[in-house]
Amino acid sequence: MPFQFDHLRTLAALVEEGTFEAAARRLHVTSSAVSQRVRALEQTAGKVLVRRTNPVTATPAGEVVLRHARQVLLLDGDVLAELRRGEDERGRIPVPLAVNADSLATWFLDALADLPDELGAVFELHREDEEHTVSLLRSGTVMAAVTSAPDAVQGCSAEGLGTLRYQAVCTPEFDERHLGGRGDPGMLAGAPVVHFDRRDELQDRFVRDFTGREPAGPRHYVPASEDFARAVALGLGWGAVPEQQCRAGLESGRLVALAPDHPVEVRLYWQRWNLRSPVLDRVTEAVRAGARAWLHPL
Repeated sequence: MPFQFDHLRTLAALVEEGTFEAAARRLHVTSSAVSQRVRALEQTAGKVLVRRTNPVTATPAGEVVLRHARQVLLLDGDVLAELRRGEDERGRIPVPLAVNADSLATWFLDALADLPDELGAVFELHREDEEHTVSLLRSGTVMAAVTSAPDAVQGCSAEGLGTLRYQAVCTPEFDERHLGGRGDPGMLAGAPVVHFDRRDELQDRFVRDFTGREPAGPRHYVPASEDFARAVALGLGWGAVPEQQCRAGLESGRLVALAPDHPVEVRLYWQRWNLRSPVLDRVTEAVRAGARAWLHPL
């Protein structure tokens, strides 16, 4: 027995909203109807698809069906948008995407802003470390992702975007206080440093590659890209900041580059569902164009 469209749509709404009550409000049905549809879908699949927790989450089997549900909903939205083209009331197609924080703060939004409103897309952006965005693709949470993983997830295609380049920087005052006033790499391993979060490896990687030492300095954690750059600019510590975010500070002298000839580089790739969708195709074209304008070639 094939999956029913309403059942698939209900599963997607339930996982996205997190509760049966919220999914019911979104779908304009009762909570009981949501529960009945999910049970019917589980009977069709022969597996438990959701954990009845708060919030509701998909089981491994549920992630498989959820990915299918979102693909069906995307294609359905493509068809409706094509049929309604030229009418005053256009359908909107939800497009969930995963993107790392630094791309989101520097170039990715510019790429999306170049898309025409007539496309009918509405974006749900999931901010995640570039090394972990592929997990959202595997689970079916997103349709495409900016990632550092070059190997395509099953059911997806992958292509290179470019390199996001970082400079290790600090304020002149920080340099005087902690690095001897000359950005001494020998003192860098023990100096206070700013990290994005506990998974951020950029600063540690720079210290090991540039000095051959293990980092041992005090650590600050600032989990927002613009706030991270501001924390460095305020002198809390040194940090690896995207060139787009530190260029003005370097030019004005408010920041100093610790190793201008040794930038930290992160190679970025675009992975997307491997299906034909006019909306997803246009988003991909816009991301490619944005990457060409902002990123260094791979």
